[in-house]
This record gives sequence, structure tokens and C-alpha cells, in this order.
Amino acid sequence: MRTVYVNGTYLPETEATVSIFDRAFLMADGVYEVTSVLGGKLIDFEGHLARLERSLSELDIRKPAVFDDLLEIHRELVKVNGIEDGLVYLQMTRGSDGDRDFAFPDPETTEPTVVLFTQSKPGLANSPQAEKGLKIISIDDIRWGRRDIKTVQLLYPSMGKMMAKRAGCDDAWLVEDGHVTEGTSNNAYIVKGGKIITRQLSNDILHGITRAAVLRFAKEAQMTVEERFFTVDEAKQADEAFVTSASAFVMPVVEIDGQSVGDGTPGPVAKRLREIYLEESLKAAI
Repeated sequence: MRTVYVNGTYLPETEATVSIFDRAFLMADGVYEVTSVLGGKLIDFEGHLARLERSLSELDIRKPAVFDDLLEIHRELVKVNGIEDGLVYLQMTRGSDGDRDFAFPDPETTEPTVVLFTQSKPGLANSPQAEKGLKIISIDDIRWGRRDIKTVQLLYPSMGKMMAKRAGCDDAWLVEDGHVTEGTSNNAYIVKGGKIITRQLSNDILHGITRAAVLRFAKEAQMTVEERFFTVDEAKQADEAFVTSASAFVMPVVEIDGQSVGDGTPGPVAKRLREIYLEESLKAAI
């Protein structure tokens, strides 16, 4: 049985409780982060912590008292749950003042809710999916306008994944005004003529921690990166496509809406970037 963390206490998952009046439950009023664990160490932890702080700030959720202890809490959960490869999920909400109201509770008297738990994923870095690539569909992006904030408001991305599943595919790319924004839980890329193309940062997409690292490594490896809009048709005609996320790292995309990308197999750029990312991230893991 897993040990989880809830509001200052480590306890068995079966004993963990959160108020029915918690703002995340009633209003999706909370933010989260997911940090990968490889070899018992945390990947890109500082990046996730920085984004968490930004998300809290953007929603005017005050930092909880335990914020500066989060590294220690992550490490303790990894240790007590024996996580070699896996994930640590962290969620912070505006908390509960004991009732339901659209108005925010007084931050001086309402402590944010803090929840963390682990997921064991043996062989996370050696996913068979990376060898065969993802098949994706494109769907309309009808989410709210602040996708740069990593909120727990994940209903439409979940629906998108189910649309893909029903279509016999692995995931979906979201499309707005004819251009790909991102995947349901990842950033999206294409490769054409040796150029890596991905949408520029804005409120329209999540500022991926893995995205930032991968683009930095790509530039260090003398690869050309172009941050701009691209269409679904452009993606279908690309030489390669891939996605990045904290749990998938760099994952090739081999089919979009039933049409093969390139020769329908993972391409060399995605493969190389995955190798570089894993190698460099493991060196810097804490």
C-alpha cells in the first residue's frame, strides 16, 4: 500500500482524506505538477517547482507553508514507496473554508491543500511505445484561454484521450484557428528539412519543462529550432513528428488522422533527442 502526503502528514493511501468543500473538488481551483523519477532520482525538479510557483501566482493562490520543504517531501515519498522508476504527483488547491462559494476564501484564514502521491512505473525510460511511435488524431481545441497555467481542469484533455482511444489511436493533438496548439498532455513538434518546429510560448500552451530542456539540448547539438505556428496538414507532410512531456520524455508520432508521418516509423531526430534528453537529465537528476 502506498504512503501518500496530505497537508503535512504521511499516511496510508486508504486513510487519506480531503474536504468535500475543497475548491479543487468544487471549482477545479487548483494546480499540479508531475515529476518523473528515474533510478530513484527526480528529473527536472527545479523546473517543475518554478512552474508550480508561477501557476500559484497566476491564480492568486498563496504558497503553502510547506512550499520550501517540497524537495524533502518528494524524496521521502520516493524512498518509503520504493520508487525506482515512476512519477510523483503534486496537487495544491486554494483549500476549503467549510462551504461552497464562488468568491475566494480569505487566504489569511484558509490554508491551501497540499497532496502528493507516487506512481511506480518500472522501465519508464524504456517504453516500447518509443520504438513504435504514437498514432494521433486532431480535435478542436475548446479549452479555456489560460493553458499556460497547469491547473487541475483536465476534463477536455481527458475527453480528447478517450476520442483517440475510440478511434484506435494513442492520443490527440488540439487545433485552434487551423493551427496545432499542443497534445492533450504534451507539447507537439514536427521536423521538416532538418528543422524542429514547435509552437511558440504564449497563454495558448503549457510552458513545458521537458519542452524547455529538449529545445536547449537540441540547440546545443547544433539542431535548428523554429518556434512558430504549424497546421495539421503541414504536420502530415512533415518528415517526423513527436511530443514531449515529463512522463513520456520525447515520444515519436508516426500517424496523424490515419496518415503516416514520413515513412510511418520513429524518425532519427526524435530518437536522438530522446537519447540526449534521458542522458543529460539523468546526469542532473537529484
